[in-house]
Amino acid sequence: MKKLMLILIAPVCCTAFALNASAQQADQATTDAVIAMVKAQWAAEIKDPTSVSEQMKDASDDYTEFNADYATRLDGKAMSSHLAEAAGKASGKTIAAEMANPKVQVYNGNVAVLTYNYVGVIQDKDGKTEPARAKSTRVFVKKGDKWTLVHANFGSDPLPK
Repeated sequence: MKKLMLILIAPVCCTAFALNASAQQADQATTDAVIAMVKAQWAAEIKDPTSVSEQMKDASDDYTEFNADYATRLDGKAMSSHLAEAAGKASGKTIAAEMANPKVQVYNGNVAVLTYNYVGVIQDKDGKTEPARAKSTRVFVKKGDKWTLVHANFGSDPLPK
């Protein structure tokens, strides 16, 4: 009887381990994909601050955003793009952008929440640099076979006292 139970239980356990490993591989692929999308956005901004269409290419048309510059939610890719175009004309520019402490949580294989601390460097027109910091959350939804940014929240990250 014990041998029969072992014969019945062993395949179930092996299947469970295989499914778990497969899910972990899929989650890692999602993690890699959404982090790469954010880093590509930053690279586009560093290369050309006015390249808003390139920076926002992975955002959904109904994208929403909270950030430290405005007291209200920004609704729609068009509004966010318009404001980014205006900001891209400023004399200061981002010269470095990094992601610290990234964490991606994947739900049902089609929703991913990326949280991280943004650390960057902004250079003014005179060449003076200053650090840029933020606490960030980005929400992605898989539409078809493509990940799309649907919401972001960028909060201030004040210096520790």
